[in-house]
Amino acid sequence: MFIPLNDSAPLKVIRFQFVTGALILLNVFVFLYTKYAVTPVQAAMIPLSYGAIPAVITDNAVLQGKLAVIPPEATLLSYMFLHGGWMHLIGNMLFLWVFADNVEDGFGHAGFVLFYLVCGVVAGLAHVALSPHSQLPLVGASGAVAGVLASYLLLFPRSRVLILLFGRIPLRLSALWVLAGWFVMQIFFALTATASRSGGTAWWAHIGGFIAGLLITLPLRPMLARRLRS
Repeated sequence: MFIPLNDSAPLKVIRFQFVTGALILLNVFVFLYTKYAVTPVQAAMIPLSYGAIPAVITDNAVLQGKLAVIPPEATLLSYMFLHGGWMHLIGNMLFLWVFADNVEDGFGHAGFVLFYLVCGVVAGLAHVALSPHSQLPLVGASGAVAGVLASYLLLFPRSRVLILLFGRIPLRLSALWVLAGWFVMQIFFALTATASRSGGTAWWAHIGGFIAGLLITLPLRPMLARRLRS
């Protein structure tokens, strides 16, 4: 529905968003490696080995032979660094670049790493809980990024965000409208999408990650706001 381009919230505490930049570089590196540095057979195996497969995590299915590389629970971390295609990767990384730097500013570098990973794990668990028998691997950073969006919404609701609506109409709106609207869209698609029309999008992972970001940030909001004012 929209593409974020930039926001008006400057960094207040950290000099540079090192963690955000490192996450983007890591995601890009993993994508390029899985796309160009392995054979087609290996590329097809990677999402099965490192993606979060609900049926495997809930013991409703078992990976066989060489596919079982890491424990099923560990895929709740590894899945968020895999992407299905260029647009999947670019979309997630663009949202991360626009919104994560200010959240990293509030949490600090180490705190932001923990926050990001927890949101991603909770997003994966939400997807597993709603689709416990699915044998399709969940991949992508969007659940963790959703947590970042929720935190940004709480910390910088009045920030102005430049977006391209429908990919072509430039608008500058408050973060409150942009991100609350994004979350409402996720709920709508989650409730109305069918397996044949979802396009493989894990809407409940987005919702789970967003709620995790809200629940983590809300009790810390006074402390984080003081840090950002100092």
